[in-house]
Amino acid sequence: MSTSRVAYAAAHVVCDPQSPTEIDWEATLAYRRYLWSLGLGVAEAMDTAQRGMGLDWPQARELIGRSLAEAHAVRGLIACGAGTDQLSPDAPVTLDDVERAYAEQVGYVEEQGGRVILMASRALARAARSPDDYARVYGTILRQARQPVILHWLGEMFDPRLAGYWGSRDLGRAMEACLGIIDEHRANVDGIKISLLDPEREVAMRRRLPAGVRMYTGDDFHYDRLILGEDGAHSDALLGIFDAIAPVAAAALRALDGGDVAGYRAALEPTVPLSRHIFEPPTHAYKTGVVFLAYLNGHQSHFRMLAGAEGARSRQHLTELFRLADAAGVLADRERAAERMGRVFD
Repeated sequence: MSTSRVAYAAAHVVCDPQSPTEIDWEATLAYRRYLWSLGLGVAEAMDTAQRGMGLDWPQARELIGRSLAEAHAVRGLIACGAGTDQLSPDAPVTLDDVERAYAEQVGYVEEQGGRVILMASRALARAARSPDDYARVYGTILRQARQPVILHWLGEMFDPRLAGYWGSRDLGRAMEACLGIIDEHRANVDGIKISLLDPEREVAMRRRLPAGVRMYTGDDFHYDRLILGEDGAHSDALLGIFDAIAPVAAAALRALDGGDVAGYRAALEPTVPLSRHIFEPPTHAYKTGVVFLAYLNGHQSHFRMLAGAEGARSRQHLTELFRLADAAGVLADRERAAERMGRVFD
């Protein structure tokens, strides 16, 4: 485990190759054990696991329970996404509905002994009419939490249904609303993960966080710079790309733990072009690239995903991904990876 940074990899799920709606539990949990063996934490049942895009709440609930049991057995670092996705995506929804849904999921995670990542809520984005509505809902849930939670700000490039989160489409005003919630409930907030792909905005927000509240970068374009930090400040990490580049990310963090900034940069900087490619628009399709790399590296026997999401990227995209992965040093076995590429394209 890194001593200089807290680092979570948002982990993908492995689909049962016989069914596009079922999970291969053995392969899915084996991948989490692999991440822990490298010294990385696991951010469970998040966007990278196709939450709300193939993974529904009953599946997420089972995933959280199974992963927490595995984590407790190996003393692995884990935090789990709690949201409101048990609510119908089309039915009218009230703030009371959102609070009850959040409370149910937060309660489940905490009953299993897990730390909560309070996920951005599509239902709240539909129901809220002002920043005050966000303050009400988050205040209610944060006061109920048994231990400090990680908040979650996912930009609309990752999920268009989260546009205008925190009560404004103006990101400056949205940040003010979010900071107000954090400041009021600082004792109940471990940190905040933001995925806006805007490093200057992340740094500006990081400077204004109350003492003891962490900034977890979710910026899959600029993570190398943000984790390294500047002027004595840095971001910790909660990243989907860390699933795809896990061994290299772990090596970079070990170098940073030892004060070897050159070694950190030499390891991590070559992965940035790969990450920018995986997360290129439409950004929500990045999960396809993450799973494709897991397949190339032998962590699953097939390139299938929940809800058929393996079809979200073109052959040209996957070919360039292979080239960039090779250049970044994240292919564990180049011959195996090339052979598996051939299987996909036959």
